[in-house]
Amino acid sequence: MMAARGVRLSDETVRRWCEKFGKQYAAGLRRRRVRIGDKWHLDEVFLKINGTTHYLWRAVDQNGVVLDILVQPRRNRFAAIRFFRKLLRSTGRRSCVIITDKLRSYGAAKRIVMPGVAHRQHRYLNNRAENSRQPTRERERRMRQFKSARHAQRFVEVHGIIASHFRPRRHLLSAADFRQLRSQRFRVWNEVTGAAALA
Repeated sequence: MMAARGVRLSDETVRRWCEKFGKQYAAGLRRRRVRIGDKWHLDEVFLKINGTTHYLWRAVDQNGVVLDILVQPRRNRFAAIRFFRKLLRSTGRRSCVIITDKLRSYGAAKRIVMPGVAHRQHRYLNNRAENSRQPTRERERRMRQFKSARHAQRFVEVHGIIASHFRPRRHLLSAADFRQLRSQRFRVWNEVTGAAALA
């Protein structure tokens, strides 16, 4: 886009722009997204950061929309409680059902933070959350892993929200519906980034 305007940029400039504006754009997309689903899929996956294992906790709704992401060094009960509380703060509501794998930390945290919510634990019910992390894994490989837990949190939180915005579940949409949804999402993106005012 910048090359088309005759502006030459270094990779470092783009990285600094992402650091400066990424969180603001992700927050704008969060505020403008349609009502989130009431069935939440939660999952955790390990990340190697400087040779140390960390865990990437993530939640998506039944439509594949990323709700929240948190990088932590543990996956015990206290880590799950922290993730649940962050998830409730960022969404501003509770789900009717949460679906997780069989990690015991989820059950322990749910009893404390979301006692009235139904909890389903099954290996194959949680495929939606497991599949939703693929863009993050892909990006991690390209970046040759993350340099620190802070760097990973800053990146995956923003990348998860923005990638989710631009990747609707294409296989469930007709071509006409997909084109309409894509136009709508670019319109929202232009509002969030202020691109409409610059055009």
